[in-house]
Amino acid sequence: MSFSFNFLAITISILISVAFYTILERKILGYIQIRKGPNKVGILGILQPFSDAIKLFNKTLIHTEFMNFIIVYTSPCMSLVISILTLSLLPFNKFPLFDNKHSILMFFILSSLSVYFILMIGWSANSKYSFLGAIRSVAQMISYEVAFFLIILFISTLSSSYSFYSMSETQNIMNFFWGNSILFAMWMISCLAETNRSPFDFAEGESELVSGFNVEYMGGWFALIFLAEYMSMLILSMISITLFFNSLTNPFSILTLIIISIMLIWVRGTMPRFRYDMLMQLSWKIFLPISLLICFISFPLSFFFY
Repeated sequence: MSFSFNFLAITISILISVAFYTILERKILGYIQIRKGPNKVGILGILQPFSDAIKLFNKTLIHTEFMNFIIVYTSPCMSLVISILTLSLLPFNKFPLFDNKHSILMFFILSSLSVYFILMIGWSANSKYSFLGAIRSVAQMISYEVAFFLIILFISTLSSSYSFYSMSETQNIMNFFWGNSILFAMWMISCLAETNRSPFDFAEGESELVSGFNVEYMGGWFALIFLAEYMSMLILSMISITLFFNSLTNPFSILTLIIISIMLIWVRGTMPRFRYDMLMQLSWKIFLPISLLICFISFPLSFFFY
């Protein structure tokens, strides 16, 4: 009973956070581009995301005869479920909601499954534009997940544990960020690529792919995909705090979480989109060798700490 209530409370909280995170993004982009942000519904536009959600979920879902109906209806929901399940691995209080000794391995499994659901979203619509966007997105996510996982493996070796809780406990004396700032920069760039955010938004390149893998989705389908993307941004910000700073309950860590979340938005307003070959070159020729080198260094370091 307690597990169900806590899980429901965390799920509702993150959904409300995503709603206000979207209006924060629109406000920040409005200031960056020197224009008005959403300021119509409610005081300072606070009710704008809720009115957008009502509008999207009230729209009629139109499907073509070429769509694979079962996969089209289920894949956006499953991509959101994967993001919600990842929340249960994070240590919000003293222990995570889903308490196990190998929460990092569980995170690896869930983040790998999200690639399949994006591929299903693009393929099931039976449109060449959505399928091309899905292929580009999957290639991008797979490329960056290699360095992504190696960075987590390095932190795991330093803390001698596969648990997020143990990682945060290991940093009581000194945070892993100090001395690993280059690794943290690589991690943040990988987070942008993992969530298909600018300047790595090749899956949604409007000038090339007409909104990419979700071009055939509208209304509630689009809202679920949209929720999963922004929820994964917030979750990766929380994981960044757990890996490189102390715990999510520390006031300094909460301030750092807000700064990281704003940085993910800020990049969209300032950085131009990369070329696709530059993205792959950054992943395979720069991030992967550095991550492998750091992993080889981390093994003697772990013996030094313990």
